[in-house]
Amino acid sequence: MRERSYRDFSTMQAREMYCSVMSDKIERCSQIDNKLYELHNVKRGLRNSNGTGVRVGLTKIGMVDGYDVIDGKKTAVEGRLFYRGINVQDIVDGCLKEKRFGYEETSYLLLFGELPNKKELEMYKSYLGARRMLPYSFIRDAILTAPSLNIMNKLSRCILSFYSFDENPDDLSQENVLRQSIDLIARMPALICYGYQARTSYNEDASLYFHKPLPELSTAENLLRMLRPQGTYTELEAVILDLCLILHAEHGGGNNSALTTRAISSSGTDTYAAISAAVSSLKGPKHGGANIKVVQMMEEMKKNVPDLSNKDAIDDFFVDVLKGKKGDQTGLLYGFGHAVYTKSDPRAVSLKKMAKQLAEQKDLMHEFELYDYLESRASELYFRAKGIERNMMANVDLYSGFVYSALGIPTEISTPLFAVARISGWCAHRMEELYMTNKIMRPAYVDVSEKQKYVPLSER
Repeated sequence: MRERSYRDFSTMQAREMYCSVMSDKIERCSQIDNKLYELHNVKRGLRNSNGTGVRVGLTKIGMVDGYDVIDGKKTAVEGRLFYRGINVQDIVDGCLKEKRFGYEETSYLLLFGELPNKKELEMYKSYLGARRMLPYSFIRDAILTAPSLNIMNKLSRCILSFYSFDENPDDLSQENVLRQSIDLIARMPALICYGYQARTSYNEDASLYFHKPLPELSTAENLLRMLRPQGTYTELEAVILDLCLILHAEHGGGNNSALTTRAISSSGTDTYAAISAAVSSLKGPKHGGANIKVVQMMEEMKKNVPDLSNKDAIDDFFVDVLKGKKGDQTGLLYGFGHAVYTKSDPRAVSLKKMAKQLAEQKDLMHEFELYDYLESRASELYFRAKGIERNMMANVDLYSGFVYSALGIPTEISTPLFAVARISGWCAHRMEELYMTNKIMRPAYVDVSEKQKYVPLSER
């Protein structure tokens, strides 16, 4: 019976049994002695021994300033983020002071290397506005067909599908790649909003509605309009979402999705293949998917701690999270720590201020105070759980998770919103890689397997 079930792979039980048995082989053949990494001077995770990133390229697009290196040692400093040499905090402050949306000019800055004047900004916004709507045939064939449980997978597939709707998809001239890039930047909001509507209609039997994007509205306004059944939103809601988009638009060439974009672009492939891969990278919980994990972690805490005034019980819960006993049992406290920032994440600092305003408007200060409390206690809780002193600073995922929840944005949309913002940075990195570096990435891996002789099948 067992032999028959193996041979008949048409049944789920047989397939699961086969994969369960064979996974042991995968585990054995995948194991590599940690000492070999040191022996061959391998930079695991592209990190140096002092925690700094391995330098693999040059860029003029973005800079993440999170530490100094003094006498070969990594020294903590307050974090700063620069877009094309401009401190992102200055961009945020300028837009808030002038009471206007700033993602579009941020996108222009990343693509073209300079801030636009009024005429240039209006022209760029007009271009985006004219290209926001998706072709009806695309909505029917690419979005309504085979809805996905995960919007990031749907987004990746839809971006790939644009190849079939492009009359000149493989042309790598600057003009053509720029056209493809701006079209993708414009269409991302509709892709995730319509993908979400298709998902909820198919899987949850919810009403299906598609609001058309309006060309005169900003990216943030169109997102809220298309996500909500009535298409309504407040000015503060749109301003805060716009701030999130600005802060997520770029983060240097070393982050995983930007590196993915550059590595794949270096092969000379088309724009849709490169950006689709970047979306797949961003999906991971160690990258863009962390904001969803923050919300899920906080919701589980509330289920485990009925009395939220009991701070000792809250502390105990998060200590258990760090010990791998609660949460997703990875031992990770989502929303804290960063590969580059050491003292503070400037994006979290900016977002926290606006998050508090949103909490006050929506009568969610009790919720905001939970996040604020966790931030104040994270380092102490880490010491309790691990016995190691570490600065557990809040990263952007902590407060973006709160903001999206306060805006009533479905959890499934949190990471796709990250992609809507980051695509401007991806496209800038793609063009810089294509036209300035122009060399396929080919790092080295050392083969540490033992040599074997081929054995004929009849003798095995």
